[in-house]
Parts: sequence; structure tokens; C-alpha cells
Amino acid sequence: QVQLVESGGGLVQAGGSLRLSCAASGRTFSSYVMGWFRQAPGNEREFVAAIRWIGGTTYYADSVKGRFTISRDNAKNTVPLQMNSLKPEDTAVYYCAVGLRFGSRRWEEFGSWGQGTQVTVSS
Repeated sequence: QVQLVESGGGLVQAGGSLRLSCAASGRTFSSYVMGWFRQAPGNEREFVAAIRWIGGTTYYADSVKGRFTISRDNAKNTVPLQMNSLKPEDTAVYYCAVGLRFGSRRWEEFGSWGQGTQVTVSS
């Protein structure tokens, strides 16, 4: 069983930065892909970024590429998401989750969802 807890959300002006964190506990994660997703009111949950736990290979949604950076801290079992140059359209609840298939962008292929953290970007 994997437990995930997100933190670091808040209110920021457009152009600003936030650093989210996903703290993982439970089973070991060496075979997993860790992903960040987001969901705005009335929208479907959408892929943001993901990282393979072993090796650290990453992939991103086109909408955040060049602005967001996902990483992992093996010692702390955390998956930070550094978000720079934030835009009002980045406003959403951000979730982390665990997947088994590297390259997947489908939320249905991820599980063990955390409770989410709210990010609000004002214009």
C-alpha cells in the first residue's frame, strides 16, 4: 500500500513560482512512475508531469514544458514539482499519484491518489 501526501500549494501572482511536494510512504517505489496531475473546476483531471523513480527520466505536458520541473529525492521519498512562470490557467487542485507504465499520461493508469493541494494563480 502506498500513501501520498501533497503540500506546498497556495495563492501566487501570475509570473510567480511555487514548489509542490509529494511525500510517499508505504511500499518501495523502485519500479514505479510518479506523476503529477491537476484538475480545475468543471474540467477533467489532466496530466502535468511524471518521473521514473529509477533513473529519474521525466516527461511533461506540452502546456507546462519549460516552466515546470519534476524531480525525486530518494532519501526523503519525495517528489517535488517546481512551478515557475505561473499563469492563471495553471489554477487547479494538484495531485500526485503512482503509475506502473512509463510514458502514460492517462489518469486512469495511475493510483494511490493523494488528497491534493490547491494552486491559485491571480492575474
